[in-house]
Amino acid sequence: MYEHILIPFDGSDEAQKGARHGIELAAELGSTAHGLYIIDLPGVPRAMSLRDDEEDLREEYRTYGEEVLSELGDIAADHDVEYEWTIRSGTPSEEIVDYADEEGMDVIVLGSAYRGKLGNLLGGTTDKVVRSATVPVITERMAMDEV
Repeated sequence: MYEHILIPFDGSDEAQKGARHGIELAAELGSTAHGLYIIDLPGVPRAMSLRDDEEDLREEYRTYGEEVLSELGDIAADHDVEYEWTIRSGTPSEEIVDYADEEGMDVIVLGSAYRGKLGNLLGGTTDKVVRSATVPVITERMAMDEV
């Protein structure tokens, strides 16, 4: 059914909830899990003084991304799931959808934070992925008591 499962992962609590669901699904189906971390540098365009530090900041994000994707790999290994990972730069929702299309993912599994009744009006990364993905999207929403 799903041979390749994309799991966008940034190490946050909601991402961990989605990742666990994605890894468990991959284990059940014998699928390959694909971890994806997006480097999202805020504040574009940036002031000239900040641009001098952009490479250092990008390297910090890359190092962090490698750490959290390694943690996701440990979870996959605990479930005997084949695992691959990638780091990309850009707007998270756009990069997730583009990666899923470019790499032939069968489904995207991601967590979603509890934002209360009015929070859903704003729309976050998960909402944008759900609205624009060309493959099925499974979301694992955090409950109010998990926040």
